[in-house]
Amino acid sequence: MLPKIKTSAVIAVCCAVAGLTGCEDVTDGDSFASPSAQKADGLFSGTKKVDVGGKSVNVSCSGDPAKGKPVIVLLHGGGDGLDKMAALQKTLSEKNRVCSYDRLGAGKSDQPDGPQNFASGGKVLTGLLDQIAGDNPVVLAGHSLGGLIAARYAPGHRDRIKGLVLMDATPPTMVGDISKAIPASAKGPAAELRAQNLAIFQGQNPEKLVIADGKVRSAGKIPVEVIKHGKPYLAAVPTYGPRLERAWSAGQREWLALSSRGKLSTATKSGHYIYVDQPDFAVRAIQRVTAQAAR
Repeated sequence: MLPKIKTSAVIAVCCAVAGLTGCEDVTDGDSFASPSAQKADGLFSGTKKVDVGGKSVNVSCSGDPAKGKPVIVLLHGGGDGLDKMAALQKTLSEKNRVCSYDRLGAGKSDQPDGPQNFASGGKVLTGLLDQIAGDNPVVLAGHSLGGLIAARYAPGHRDRIKGLVLMDATPPTMVGDISKAIPASAKGPAAELRAQNLAIFQGQNPEKLVIADGKVRSAGKIPVEVIKHGKPYLAAVPTYGPRLERAWSAGQREWLALSSRGKLSTATKSGHYIYVDQPDFAVRAIQRVTAQAAR
């Protein structure tokens, strides 16, 4: 996916900073790979391909639907697929209706026709929600790049998105942050990390997504929980690690502008993969937001 850098720790950091999480060593957990089963109400349980705007999108849904109750939709990080969040989905679906999907260019979904942006990706998400959530409210829970996408989507869809959980989400100004934290004059692994990330943000990633900086817009008075990592993995970057850590933490605080009901917490025992390192922490946050969204 990315050119190799001499220091393995920096390779992982490069992926995490960019929101490309798939090159870290993470256990897949349980898989919802069983054939889909159609329920009497037309909703399915299992994994299936659905047509969204002429594209095949791989979707997994589990848990019993209930009229008027929020549907939780999980958004994976860049370089990952829905299988990475299968264990989280399994736990949440014991009490909730939960779905996850591979974005175009990820997992088993179709490739995009060309470069994507937040608007085009949002159209796919809207078309998918029409099929898997219907008139029910939706809680989006995103990790890394998935968190950034969820946070960009929610303000323009207040009628449907009633809660957000952002798990170490890529900050809203990450392009500018990394450009400032690692100057153009940097040498060695840090210089490579800077160049690779800027290329990734310009669309050189599996989803061909151009990741642009932008202001945080309000999503209304919905419940929002922002969870940041407690283990300073970005500090692995020689010389510039502390700057990156400060920028990342500042970016997490910026996401609180999404709602007057925003809450920031730290998963003290977690690196970037909070839902793997501290799954109970992630589950409780998502359940809290879902309960508040149902009121």
